[in-house]
Amino acid sequence: MDVSLPQISWGAMLPFLVMTGTGLLLLVLDPLLEPERRDRLPLISLGGVVVTAAIVILRRGQPEIVFGGMLAADGFATFCNLLFLLVAGLTLLISIAYIRHTGLERGEYSALLLFSTLGMMIMASSLDLMTIFLGLETLSISLYILAGFLRERLESNESALKYLLLGAFASGFLLYGIALVYGATGTINLRQIAEAVARGQVNSPILLAIGMGLLIVGFGFKVAAIPFHSWAPDVYEGAPTSVTAFMIAGTKAAAFAAFLRILMTALPALQPDWSRALGILAVLTMTVGNVVAIAQTNIKRMLAYSSIAHAGYILVALATGTKLGSGSILFYLAAYAFMNLGAFAVMVALARRDDERLTIDDYAGLGLRRPALGAAMALFMFSLAGIPPTAGFMGKLYVFSAAVQAGYIGLAVIGVANSVVSAFYYLRLTVVMYMSSAPGEPVAGQRPAPALGLAVLVAVGGTLLLGIFPSRLLEAALRSVTALLG
Repeated sequence: MDVSLPQISWGAMLPFLVMTGTGLLLLVLDPLLEPERRDRLPLISLGGVVVTAAIVILRRGQPEIVFGGMLAADGFATFCNLLFLLVAGLTLLISIAYIRHTGLERGEYSALLLFSTLGMMIMASSLDLMTIFLGLETLSISLYILAGFLRERLESNESALKYLLLGAFASGFLLYGIALVYGATGTINLRQIAEAVARGQVNSPILLAIGMGLLIVGFGFKVAAIPFHSWAPDVYEGAPTSVTAFMIAGTKAAAFAAFLRILMTALPALQPDWSRALGILAVLTMTVGNVVAIAQTNIKRMLAYSSIAHAGYILVALATGTKLGSGSILFYLAAYAFMNLGAFAVMVALARRDDERLTIDDYAGLGLRRPALGAAMALFMFSLAGIPPTAGFMGKLYVFSAAVQAGYIGLAVIGVANSVVSAFYYLRLTVVMYMSSAPGEPVAGQRPAPALGLAVLVAVGGTLLLGIFPSRLLEAALRSVTALLG
């Protein structure tokens, strides 16, 4: 009997293969290297990220659909994959100093970061609900382990357990949603779902609406939207600082990328329904995230609630369902990656072996005693608050402009009001750094390692460049979302 095997475009699969191969190589090298030489493993993983990014850039003009329509190497996937690789690269630069500081010099740390990034890339490239789910699980399982990587600390163990439970809830809702969408349309391919809905070939509109609602709930858990945020701040607080930075920037970007794929490719005909739901979620997420962040004295916890508020801003753009709204989401995610990872890099630079300096009071006098780090941290806080000329300001400007153009003026007004509220807790840290004196030992910390200094420098450069010259990235984002709308 003749067996015909499907043709595989190895060029389109090469970025995934390089990431997988680098992660497996790290696992093989880890037990073979002497303990004092294991600090080289993050450099190997960083090399894998750079090679993967180079391949993605070289193939950016060659869109393909592979594996029978399950994966797409299109402009949207290219933009998102480069963003994920940027997050992974900056996290690895931060981690080189952090794992030495905390004694986490084990090969599985870098390998799990790469496997998490691989899951993100699969999510952004998927044209099939089940493939999106597989990418999400690849991302999540790796992060469950990374969240509890500080095994001797109870808060890290608590973080891993809570993240596992949150992930289980999210996976359950997503799987039930996928099952109901399949029952209503007879397919899990995003484009075929769109065709079935457009032609009225839906077995049960009610079943499809419930399935869509469950998908929104599942991704609501992943982006930490209110009321699905639950233990997310506890997870971010207890996880290793470098892992927290990766989760806040990377997981949010991957979840919104998959969210965009599903809503804009598979369910554009149901936009009036999901826009209303997302608008309500956006208002709740922005408001609760900002109000609760005001009361925080722990910086990691403050940035955790801040990330919830930023998810609300992104939901405003997602609710519009327009090309400008979709493009502004990608721009905002890139801007958020720079300013968020930069803030966490400064936190790692100030950490000591026995104290990570996580309270706001620990930063008293930082601007005078460590002027470079103080200025960088102030810039990141200004950007998170949306003060020009920073990337955060331009990101919010594009998001709220998309809402106004789509007729969601009320959402834009609420978003601007929340942005004003958020300025209080961001600027409070800046005031403490420059206008308060340390009550005890001055902020000293370790001298930033070269890799850590490079991470801060890249984050500062990205935050300023996207604030002063934003048009090129926005144009690239708008071009990339054409693949979704088409």
